[in-house]
Amino acid sequence: MGRWICCLCSRVADPLMLLLVLALGCNPSTASAASPSVPHVKPSYSFGRTFLGLDKCNACIGTSICKKFFKEEIRFDTWLSSHLKLPPSSLLSYSGNYTDDAKSWRLVDITRLTSKYQHDRADKRICTSLLRTKSCSLERALRRTQRFQKWLRAKRLTPDLVQGLPSPLLRCPSQRLLDRIVRRYAEVPDAGSIYMDHLTDRDKLRLLYTLAVNSHPILLQIFPDVEGWPFPRYLGSCGRLLVSASTRPLRDFFGAAPEVAADLALQLLAVLHSMATNDLNYFFYFTHVDAGTFGVFSNGHLFIRDASTLGIIDKEEAGSQLIDGQQEYKDIFSCLTVDCQSAFVSCDSIRDKHSLVLVCQDLLPKLLSGKFLPPVQESIDAFLQRCARGLGEGGSASEAMAELAGILKPLRSCDSRFAYRYPDCRYSDKY
Repeated sequence: MGRWICCLCSRVADPLMLLLVLALGCNPSTASAASPSVPHVKPSYSFGRTFLGLDKCNACIGTSICKKFFKEEIRFDTWLSSHLKLPPSSLLSYSGNYTDDAKSWRLVDITRLTSKYQHDRADKRICTSLLRTKSCSLERALRRTQRFQKWLRAKRLTPDLVQGLPSPLLRCPSQRLLDRIVRRYAEVPDAGSIYMDHLTDRDKLRLLYTLAVNSHPILLQIFPDVEGWPFPRYLGSCGRLLVSASTRPLRDFFGAAPEVAADLALQLLAVLHSMATNDLNYFFYFTHVDAGTFGVFSNGHLFIRDASTLGIIDKEEAGSQLIDGQQEYKDIFSCLTVDCQSAFVSCDSIRDKHSLVLVCQDLLPKLLSGKFLPPVQESIDAFLQRCARGLGEGGSASEAMAELAGILKPLRSCDSRFAYRYPDCRYSDKY
């Protein structure tokens, strides 16, 4: 009888029947030996669609990297602790870890296009403005807009389709730039075409939404780091979260050693020069810079960490770009993250020294002040004061950057701390 009970114990599937059998006196050790081994179940960590922003799709960035989140091949730093808790959803950015083989991990930045508070406020504005309700289907509401209906009918992304959007990228749009956006949009299979035939209605809404909220991920896609552009690598998006290669913000280096500060300042000047003078004839300019605009990789290489304030003027098609008066058209997409009354920066007001002056006002003094011996420091301070006032009428931005670079170059060193140029600097006059 006891043997029959234990056999039944090892095979029974119904939990209630199992309790009954155990109550009859099954020997645990015998049952254990007879029953098959239970495989180890890997704990599952539930994000929730709300945390990722998937509940708002297709009014989101994309879904290209969602699988890696759910397969736990992207983990937030807090997941490496014993508690395995997600960070607060109110944060704008998170430090994470990314893997392709589950063995080697690399650091990534996981960021939102804007704060969750701004997202929620914009979502509420869409519902109250378009449907007169406090809550609604964002996708249904945005699909009903005149702008999106024009996008649906369009075969090609043209300047009139993006006029009035708040992104600096689109304040002076050229057809060549818009074609590049469509051709290199990474959230869809690459078609290599300037026409939007390969974009579904959902894809068009996601692209329009991203351009309306924050063009940072679009810039990372259309000017990739593998082609030499100074941006971190775009890895993908999930809902309203963007994943890119990790960099430390420049603010972390304001107290760095003099030779490190000199090296970073020189790299900063080189980035500004390359953004103003490049083979594609695009002129990049900043509308704003702060201590988080630039970042530094672990090898010491400086990149643009936040491209949301970058505008572009197409030197090849300057005559075909929208004039400022045409950009007065505004709709709900113009007001997702900024005040609808915000004024546009005039394309004609941008000069070649625009970005350099901003950097001289807000970043270089924090990086270079009080770092060097009096004669050199006095020369640096005098330049920064003159630069912050606009450099005067004479001379170009290139000449001004060359002047500061001439002061800084003798101050940097060649050692393993600067892995991005070591040991090349030992054998090249470039450094």
